[in-house]
Amino acid sequence: MHPQLQLLVALQDMEQMIQEAEDQKKAAELEGMGFNLGGLDGLKSAQEELEAKIDPRHRNYYRRLTKHFGHAVVPVVGNLCTGCFASIPASFVSVTNENKVQKCENCGRILYWP
Repeated sequence: MHPQLQLLVALQDMEQMIQEAEDQKKAAELEGMGFNLGGLDGLKSAQEELEAKIDPRHRNYYRRLTKHFGHAVVPVVGNLCTGCFASIPASFVSVTNENKVQKCENCGRILYWP
């Protein structure tokens, strides 16, 4: 997986954790299940550090997608983009495209293969 793509996936996961911790209703539910939600400040500083490592063009594109769709980076499962369920061409999985950050031709989301 492309190093920038790994950072984008980690950033998206981290932002979702922060969002859940800041949502009062969700936080109460998680704490009721035994999850410790302390350390939110540490998580936010880790998010800032992670963002600094991401190429500005990828980060800006990620931000635009996040505002539009909510999730900017989605997995490909069964040759389908899980964001819009469009079929992904086989050429996307070729060796030529192995080290590239790829986007869905239909919805524009950033794709990764789990």
